[in-house]
Amino acid sequence: MKTILVTGAGGYIGSTLVPKLLLKGYRVLAVDRYFFGTDKLEAHEHLTLIKEDTRRLGTQYFEGVDAVIDLVAISNDPSGDLFPVATYEINHMSRLNTAQTAKRMGVKRYILPSSCSIYGFVEGDRVVDERSGTNPLTTYARANERAEQDILPLADDDFTVVVLRQSTVYGYSPRMRFDLAINSMTMGAWEDGVIPLNRSGEQWRPFVHVQDTAEVMCLMLEAEQERINGHIFNVGSNGSNYQLGPLAEEIAAALPVQVRIEWYGDPDHRSYRVNFDKIERTLGWKAQRTVADGAREIYDALFSGRISKREQTITLKWYQELTKWHKIVKECEMYGGIVEI
Repeated sequence: MKTILVTGAGGYIGSTLVPKLLLKGYRVLAVDRYFFGTDKLEAHEHLTLIKEDTRRLGTQYFEGVDAVIDLVAISNDPSGDLFPVATYEINHMSRLNTAQTAKRMGVKRYILPSSCSIYGFVEGDRVVDERSGTNPLTTYARANERAEQDILPLADDDFTVVVLRQSTVYGYSPRMRFDLAINSMTMGAWEDGVIPLNRSGEQWRPFVHVQDTAEVMCLMLEAEQERINGHIFNVGSNGSNYQLGPLAEEIAAALPVQVRIEWYGDPDHRSYRVNFDKIERTLGWKAQRTVADGAREIYDALFSGRISKREQTITLKWYQELTKWHKIVKECEMYGGIVEI
């Protein structure tokens, strides 16, 4: 039985990935701060929860590990902009340290989930692929780029390194997020029949279902070394490159309610169309789910009460809430407690 160490295991993608790994017969070491709770991962005889900050991840956690999937991240642009130092520490430096430690401890494979957001802005009708230059516009994107640049050179015959540049992720997850484009649009339609859309709606973005990107990570654990080692793969599908205006219209058409689009904010300057031929050509992988599938499953989960919009489902708001209460508790605490000491 192979052992996989997954950082960020309690997050949006991690809580989808870990059950897949267990189902495939892996032993999983699930590393996370668990800001969003440990209840997102169901107990399993081959699952070990490790509550640790990846900035302090010691060598003992890598003993007997076969592969690392390094998902940990301050996970969106608003959070990265509010916590820029922590974003570089976690998204760049902690992942570099994890990769270096893994190599030193004899781990054979390291998977770095990165982001297509490092393409940033692409003019006109140009479509970028893995050979294209990058243009990261945010702290989050720049930290991902630095992680890629520093970790890829660690690849050698004994240490397989692969980078996955993920499209904007969507779909239902145990650690649900409503601060992602498709998920947010669906929530708006559910709440009051309004899809909120950032101006101007002409910006391009690629999308991938959370189940699909988790399956790519599983695929990378078993793919032949010569096919993936030292490589970057864009993760998504050519048919899921959307301008946000038409995307909102497609989601509205997929849902069983009357929906209107409501514009807000300043124009979003991020815009990029991405080519995904390499992953299909090299590994035969194709995305299985569409944006309409994702919108319908989220709507159904809202309708059934399986999920709801809470502060925990908006990443930045939850970080802000935790920070606020940390300060309050520190000011009130004495002798290891508050009322009871």
